[in-house]
Amino acid sequence: MLSKKVADLLNTQVNKEFYSAYLYLDFANFYKNKALDGFANWYQIQAKEEMDHALLMMQYLQNNDVAVTLEAIAKPDKTLEALVDPLKEGQTHERYVTGLIHTIYEAAYEEKDFRTMKFLDWFVEEQGEEEKNASDMLARFELFGHDPKGLYELDSEYKARTYSAPSLTLD
Repeated sequence: MLSKKVADLLNTQVNKEFYSAYLYLDFANFYKNKALDGFANWYQIQAKEEMDHALLMMQYLQNNDVAVTLEAIAKPDKTLEALVDPLKEGQTHERYVTGLIHTIYEAAYEEKDFRTMKFLDWFVEEQGEEEKNASDMLARFELFGHDPKGLYELDSEYKARTYSAPSLTLD
């Protein structure tokens, strides 16, 4: 049985993951309006991944007889003007989410909730990948994105990204 503290943190995280999806859809819209369909594609897929994360957490809670409480999802509040803005905000946001996951992990550790720790191991690893992707995109944009040809090539590369469902199995 999950402790109230761990269950509450996971429930809150479900909503944070849905907010992440909203945020990334906002980034996708920004890039779509700038005719950068590849960047838009990258963030649309990222939004799907964040929704997957929320659904995995919901299923974990439900599998542990914890009612899921869905809260209102806040409107994204980032100001996006320059083409680099979503990339910077994305990197900051992924670091924030990593901190949230670590907080849940720490609470599970304190409660000796080894099953939840095992479940969260996947998210810890996933956040490492998410942070690296965000940092790499920002670094590559700073290197190549100010040149029209470089920006076109980055956009073409991101247009090729395809969605793949997470490979996490739940107990």
